[in-house]
Amino acid sequence: MGSMLSETVSPRDEPILYLKLAFTATFFAGLFQASLGLLRLGFVIDFLSKANLVGFMSGAAVIVSLQQLKGLLGISHFTSKMQFIPVMSSVFKHRDEWSWQTIVMGFSFLVFMLTTRHISMKRAKLFWLSAAAPLTSVILSTLLVFCLRSKTHEISFIGHLPKGLNPPSANMLYFSGPDLELAIKTGIVTGILSLTEGISVGRTFAALKNYQVDGNKEMMAIGLMNMAGSCSSCFVTTGSFSRSAVNYNAGAQTAVSNIVMATAVLVTLLFLMPLFYYTPNVILGAIIISAVIGLIDYQAAYRLWKVDKLDFLACMCSFFGVLFISVPLGLGIAVGVSVFKILLHVTRPNSLIMGNIKGTQIYHSLSRYKEASRVPSFLILAIESPIYFANSTYLQERILRWIREEDEWVKENDGSPLKCIILDMTAVTSIDTSGIDFLCGLRKMLEERSLQLVLANPVGSVMEKLHQSEMLDSFGLNGIYLAVGEAVADISALWKSKPDFPKDYNETRPCIETKR
Repeated sequence: MGSMLSETVSPRDEPILYLKLAFTATFFAGLFQASLGLLRLGFVIDFLSKANLVGFMSGAAVIVSLQQLKGLLGISHFTSKMQFIPVMSSVFKHRDEWSWQTIVMGFSFLVFMLTTRHISMKRAKLFWLSAAAPLTSVILSTLLVFCLRSKTHEISFIGHLPKGLNPPSANMLYFSGPDLELAIKTGIVTGILSLTEGISVGRTFAALKNYQVDGNKEMMAIGLMNMAGSCSSCFVTTGSFSRSAVNYNAGAQTAVSNIVMATAVLVTLLFLMPLFYYTPNVILGAIIISAVIGLIDYQAAYRLWKVDKLDFLACMCSFFGVLFISVPLGLGIAVGVSVFKILLHVTRPNSLIMGNIKGTQIYHSLSRYKEASRVPSFLILAIESPIYFANSTYLQERILRWIREEDEWVKENDGSPLKCIILDMTAVTSIDTSGIDFLCGLRKMLEERSLQLVLANPVGSVMEKLHQSEMLDSFGLNGIYLAVGEAVADISALWKSKPDFPKDYNETRPCIETKR
């Protein structure tokens, strides 16, 4: 939210307008979230894949960390932009403002907090170390600056903080003006992100506790919470993974733990604010860096690279988009790559050549199973996708190319001539009219080449559409079978019953032998 709003409105120069836009963006985030839940449109969130989130969170963590270099180095003048190049340019442009005292204190406490985090991750029983480290750092740094305030004048500190609660902010909601579009855009983007994180956190701990999470109810709850929060001086809120983990490890069972935490915050706001007068700004930057650095999940990115290159590309697009362009554009590019991946799978479905495993009626991919062998005179193909208008042309071209390759292989290896093509439709979950036309056209093209087309195991919904289209009549009695093995056995028996069938076929062309 800060990165999107700061690109247009400066929180230093126009603090009131900045607050109005933040509260308004929170209101629209809540409205968007509650609407998704009310209309049961939770599937929209699924377009923001895990790969997108890994890249986005890592890019945002890097940007937020670089922004804290202002406090960590003691720089007074700093850019409000959030992109990598302007931030780094500002850091080195103001080298004369660097303070060695600030740098020593900041990096010392940063190392302390990162060390406690590492220990807590290695030993689950010491989870409280990483939770207590930020508060300990604040207390120690505040005491240090207070005791040495005459010698640490170069270290800036917070100063006066008013006690009490912020007034209601309902009157600050911004529903007209030139910046309304920015507030709505920021609200939708941050609302999607907070929903994704909140529901992901909920599902994670639901799996640990063996209960179910209703995504639509979660959306409505988070949305109404943000709408109410926008009227009480809150910005976009969601479920926190770190705080939920602390609660879980501490043994919390109900939402009463949140009441206890809220009470502690309330007591601090009402009575303890003057104690933070000498808290150095550098320690706040160190705390933020130590918090967000855990969002840089390089191990997840490496797993994406090993498993799915397109997911890795989406991750990198999101990461570099956020880092060098902007948050919404980076996220938009990543979502675009994910949608492209879906379209690619739809328009270029996976298909493979199958062979028989010796001594069984099992048929598997020739490329995946070494035990599988080609069946002479048969080309057995499996289609692992619904057949739609978007992929029917590709499938036809792919099948015809396989037939040409099979004919060439037969000529080179003196094999049995190709007579029958079997399409295993076990994984074809649906078919449309274009898919039906594709099967009809393919059957006619193969008949012209004296080749038989056979369908094996079409599922119920596909079989129903084929029957309604009256296409089954053209396939005849030997055109559709319940299994590939049944089709091979029955058609082979028909061939053997013909007078011109070679008597020594079984001896010279065994079903499972091949040089391929």
